[in-house]
Amino acid sequence: MAASSDRNPPPFPTTEEPEPGQTDMAELDSDEGEDIFVNNSNPVSVSRGVSQPEPPDLFSEEEESNNSAKANGVNSDDDSDLFAEAHVELSTDKSSSSSRKELSTSSGPRQASSFTPSPSVLQPTSLEQLEEEAKDSFDVDVAVTNPEKVGDGMNAYVAYKVSTRTSLAMFRSKAFTVRRRFSDFLGLYEKLSVKQSLHGCVIPPPPEKSVVGMTKVKVGMDDPASVEFVERRRAALERYLQRVVSHPSLLQDPDVREFLERDDLPRAVNTQALSGAGFLKMINRASDAVNKMTIKMNESDTWFEDKFQEVEAEDQQLRKLHAVVDSLVNHRKELCMNTAVFAKSMAMLGNSEDNTALSRALSQLAEVEDKMEQLHQEQAGSDFFIFAELLADYIRLLGAVRGCFDQRMRAWQRWQEAQSTLQKKREAEAKLLWANKPDKLQQAKEEITEWEARVTQYERDFDRIGMTVRKEVLRFEKEKAKDFKSQIIKYLEAMLQSQQRLIKFWEAFLPEAKAIA
Repeated sequence: MAASSDRNPPPFPTTEEPEPGQTDMAELDSDEGEDIFVNNSNPVSVSRGVSQPEPPDLFSEEEESNNSAKANGVNSDDDSDLFAEAHVELSTDKSSSSSRKELSTSSGPRQASSFTPSPSVLQPTSLEQLEEEAKDSFDVDVAVTNPEKVGDGMNAYVAYKVSTRTSLAMFRSKAFTVRRRFSDFLGLYEKLSVKQSLHGCVIPPPPEKSVVGMTKVKVGMDDPASVEFVERRRAALERYLQRVVSHPSLLQDPDVREFLERDDLPRAVNTQALSGAGFLKMINRASDAVNKMTIKMNESDTWFEDKFQEVEAEDQQLRKLHAVVDSLVNHRKELCMNTAVFAKSMAMLGNSEDNTALSRALSQLAEVEDKMEQLHQEQAGSDFFIFAELLADYIRLLGAVRGCFDQRMRAWQRWQEAQSTLQKKREAEAKLLWANKPDKLQQAKEEITEWEARVTQYERDFDRIGMTVRKEVLRFEKEKAKDFKSQIIKYLEAMLQSQQRLIKFWEAFLPEAKAIA
């Protein structure tokens, strides 16, 4: 673990405010990836499993792309060129210091044409500074309130009011409100998963579906169990949206802005698999697919290996803690019920007592127990809504983080399969040369050229996803520490306030007990 802390990449800058209309996610990822790489003073080599192309060949590709861009009179800013630049720097990390100087000199004009890092980017920035600057850059406040039952019978559903306040120019106004049903939230997650998870982003999962809870709501929303279920879902949906809009890449997605702004959304379909059990099955299927790969990944980068083991261990510990907190919530509820029975029995005893002072003291004690029942009920709510729900959220988020590691392994697998296919094509070309079959030789050369381009592109994809996973894990750890700190403080303050009220109740009852003659 010490090795992993020494090799952590520097934090990525998220201080620049996104410009209006900048919605291309691939372009956003490539820009951030270049920032990380320029700022990286301790590069980490990645095990490729195949021979790396020589730097001169890579720069010949860059010169060709630059020449074509200059011929059109503009500078090329597409994603493939940016990834090619990142790939060049990866290759130069393995060479000597003198070769790095020579390569950086030769790539200078290209960096000036595509992206010029500011002096602040080149300086190391603390996580606290990034956190404060990120608040200014992504000023979006989302609230989910006013659950309302729409319709009757089994066709009924609950609609929630989604209110947004922002100072960002990408939105049509600074404050707007829409109404969304639960399936709309699931549809948003499905859209984001299809697009963003392929880039290695952590997609916050929505709350779980509950057929039993929703059936009770359809039958009668005034039931206490239904009220608790609706409030629990409302709070979970609000936390889900807040995590989505606080993610710099997801906030730029047009589907997110449409969800927040558009009055009427198309009905989301195929959301049955997004229930709690369905989400876990989806994560497990992805992990099984990675485990069944024909070419096993020989991970030489200890950072990825250590972080993945940390995620696995943390997932197990959070599940154990969540089970204990659930037991604590049930204990509080049982204590609340027993306290109510005790208060009722004490009141009946006070009514049947002939001694006036004793009768009054017993009646006062029954009132204190009634107040304690309310306190126990509030404490059970704090245990559940503050602590248990936080643990449940992060159990699902850890599953999403595991999905990022699996996506990187899939990219590596796709790259290796392309390398194997290219090798077979070259062997087939050699056989055609040996057999002297010029009629099929041209087609073989075209196939080799095609697969060489695929290998290069898949390698760039693997490098890009690796940098994105590093950035996402770093961001996840920072957000996790912030969330746990704020929720634990909130939980302790609620417990302290509850105990102070309890002390006042007993202090007020003490004179009545002493007055018993």
